[in-house]
Order: sequence, then structure tokens, then C-alpha cells
Amino acid sequence: MKILVINGPNLNFLGIREKNIYGNQDYDYLCKFIKENASDNGDEVEIFQSNHEGAIIDRIQEAYSDGTEGIVINPGAYTHYSYAIHDALKSVEHIIKVEVHISDIQSREEFRKISVTAPACDRQIYGHGLMGYIEGMDFIRQSSLVK
Repeated sequence: MKILVINGPNLNFLGIREKNIYGNQDYDYLCKFIKENASDNGDEVEIFQSNHEGAIIDRIQEAYSDGTEGIVINPGAYTHYSYAIHDALKSVEHIIKVEVHISDIQSREEFRKISVTAPACDRQIYGHGLMGYIEGMDFIRQSSLVK
């Protein structure tokens, strides 16, 4: 199975920013964690990170025709206001999509409780730390068996 993991703004600063919220593990650790899980399950995984909205949209659009079967996306702050990313996710309807957040967005600031991108996804996972990425990949695998 081909899975694309997209990380939005500031995710590359894991282990540096707000450790009390996002933990001590850095971005390289997260990438290794994801790749090991994919390898253990016989999946092909690509991890893409950008602080730029347009680059994220471009990568989602590329997924339309590159054989991607599932997307795990942590849109970062774009979660709360990027209708452009919502529309890009919506446009790849044949791909299973999971929105992931490391922190519990429902117990944080009010603006974080609203996701404009989640309605374009098949599932939203939040508050499970880095394990949320693995749960997202598991959901994609299980959902692909049902199709």
C-alpha cells in the first residue's frame, strides 16, 4: 500500500517547540517511527513536510495520479482556516484520508477546536501523540480492505 504522510507548518520543529504539548521527540524521530511502521506492514510511505500552504496543496494534487492510496495529514495551523487545503483533500475522493493532531485540540484554545480540513477526511485523530500517525495508517489499511 502506498501512503503519503503530510506534515504542515512547524511540525519540522518537533522537539524544539512547546515540548510540554508536543513532547521531546524531534521530527527525525517521528519520520523514523512512521517509516518503521510502514516497513513492518509492507507499505511504501512518503513523508512530506512544508511550512507553505501551496506546496501542501501541490503535493495533495500530485497524489491524485501517483498511486497514493492513503493520506495521513497533520495540517498544523492550516487546520483551522485553510479552505484551500480542504478543497484539495476533497478533490482526491478516491484516496482514504486521515487528519492527525499530536495534541488534544479539543482541550486547547478555542480556535484549535475547529477544523475546516477534517470534513474532507475520512477520520480525525487527535490527542494520541505520535501514535496518532500509526493509528491513521492503520485506519487506511483497514479501510482499503473494505473497498
